Amino acid sequence: PFLVISSCLSVVLLFMWIETSNEYFSFDWVVFLGTGFWFFWSLVLLSLFGILTAYSSLLLVLGFLLIWEGNELQLHWSHKILTLLVIGICTFFMSIVSMHWKDRWLTVGLSLKIFAPFIHLSSITVMVILSWSVAFYLIHLEHEARMRRHKMTWYERRVKKFSILTKLRAIQVAVGLPFFIIILYLYLVPLGTYSPCLQEKDKLGPKPDFFGHRGAPMLGPENTMMSFEKAVENGVIGLETDVYLSYDEVPFLMHDNDLRRTTNIKEVMPNASLKSAAFFTWDFLSTLNAGKWFVQSQSKPFYNMKPVSEADREKARHQMIPKLSDLLELAQKEKKFVIFDLNAPPPKHPLRSRFVRRVVRVILESKIEQHLIYWLTGFDRQFVKLKAPGFQQVGRLYSIERLTKENITKINVDYKRLFYSRLRDYKAANITINVYLVNEPWLYSLAWCSRIHSVTTDNIKLLRQIKHPYFFMTPSYYMFMWFLMDGVSAVLIVAIFYFHWWRQKKKEKALESSSSQESKNQKASNLSIEPPSRILESPWTLKPLCPALPNRIKKHPGPRQFLVAPKKTDRKPEPVKETTKPEMPAKGNVRQLIPSEAFEPIQTPTWTVTREATLQTVLPASKANEPKISSREVPHPETQHKRMPTIDSSPESSLKMISSISYISLPSFRLSSEKE
Repeated sequence: PFLVISSCLSVVLLFMWIETSNEYFSFDWVVFLGTGFWFFWSLVLLSLFGILTAYSSLLLVLGFLLIWEGNELQLHWSHKILTLLVIGICTFFMSIVSMHWKDRWLTVGLSLKIFAPFIHLSSITVMVILSWSVAFYLIHLEHEARMRRHKMTWYERRVKKFSILTKLRAIQVAVGLPFFIIILYLYLVPLGTYSPCLQEKDKLGPKPDFFGHRGAPMLGPENTMMSFEKAVENGVIGLETDVYLSYDEVPFLMHDNDLRRTTNIKEVMPNASLKSAAFFTWDFLSTLNAGKWFVQSQSKPFYNMKPVSEADREKARHQMIPKLSDLLELAQKEKKFVIFDLNAPPPKHPLRSRFVRRVVRVILESKIEQHLIYWLTGFDRQFVKLKAPGFQQVGRLYSIERLTKENITKINVDYKRLFYSRLRDYKAANITINVYLVNEPWLYSLAWCSRIHSVTTDNIKLLRQIKHPYFFMTPSYYMFMWFLMDGVSAVLIVAIFYFHWWRQKKKEKALESSSSQESKNQKASNLSIEPPSRILESPWTLKPLCPALPNRIKKHPGPRQFLVAPKKTDRKPEPVKETTKPEMPAKGNVRQLIPSEAFEPIQTPTWTVTREATLQTVLPASKANEPKISSREVPHPETQHKRMPTIDSSPESSLKMISSISYISLPSFRLSSEKE
């Protein structure tokens, strides 16, 4: 479970970070404010999350393959520690994001909304691929359960082994039920799917216009005249900026509260680098360089910005902090709108309570057409309406009632907030909407499909090249793809399950046929009796084997003594140990077999039938005084595959063996008990 948890957490975290790439600059800027060092921290975290995801996913796949092959998963202690570390890191960063950057989850939701049709079709494809493994596992479990049930007795099936079958069925349900629920959900999810880019072509609104965020910060140093000129060259309808007022009441353009990031204040006055920009006079501010940082690789603002030409690099090195009047002059010349955030001066500033009136006076003195000014600041709005009635009042994420009351027909809002609240109400009230900050093509496509009027962007050069919204799809085409994918995937999934079932059946039939053939061969081998193998070729006598026997028996052994003796060799025979101790008869109760004069033949045992021919050839030769017999090994049916016990050369053991063999070999004898 820890492998699954670590893999899921890392995948979710990586997906969230990738989808919020639009906010990388904001994240790097926040880290810069805390550390004072500019770096692409967002890319560092992206690499970290990618490594964690790759490691946990690879470990999960390897573990799954091991379990698939029937091996027990035993992780090395280092992998256990790393798995827990992955869980801890992912939990930590997800907690930080949830507490301080909740808006990122809103961005993830918007990405899922615009990608919904494509995610749906891709998910069906993934489920078809996964069906191969699921089908194999389910059919394998079914085969195992059937085999276990077949081998069970009635009592085991009801009492003892019931838990095993229950576990197998539970595993089947745990694997198969979620799979079929998910695939059924994917088949029906288009009924409730909504995507802004899923609409008819004639209902698609016009392409949104652009406001250059601090000019064109990917083409020139932000909030400099070079940046604004680049934005005008790329066809923006308006210029967005940030305004501070110097200590001597001069409005100038600056985004940060201090001058560390975008000027050379550390070289000129290091001790004052953390001081608010509003406490410097314009005479000092006008001497600072505001463009060298842009051409330095370690302070490049955007990771994905294109290299600038050498002429632009040289121009950027000489950029200075501009005044608000400089921007107004350019806007009046190019007939561009101007929208800006007016930052209130810090406490103890001379214009702390009069900064709005000072900025309005500067704007009116610039002789710019009043309708080109988008007035965004809500502070002292009534004075602005009175002094400059031609300014276009722009609101925030206000209610429709407040906008109507204040006679505001335009709003400038964060895209994350807009799409989750009152977008339809603003459209119904005919409110002009500008959203910020849009740098990614998919976000711009979302704004286009949602009939947003304009966007504020840093990436003007890329977005202006988009001729049609990404991920756009008509409902009829999506419905066709929906039915096509559902039908094809259903057929493929059924075919995959049938293939695994057919292959398992084929294996079972082959196994049954081989087992039946083996059983037949085993029965045939049990019924057939191997002929006695000849172990000795040279004839021999009883004298060396039985030196202690009476002379009568030595000279006249009779037909009842069928002997087995060791083969003669040149060297001395080694003494043979008796492997099985024969049962010793009581003294005086030795029973000898005496052939009857006329005996009636009885049915011989079935296992001696094949030996009659051998015995018949041996019996006539036994009448001689010195019989010479070709000895053969006569195995007992019960011990025919075992080694014959070794023979002790003592007289007692020889006599017993001769008597027992004679009793087995001859068809019928008269028993008599006599004492010698």
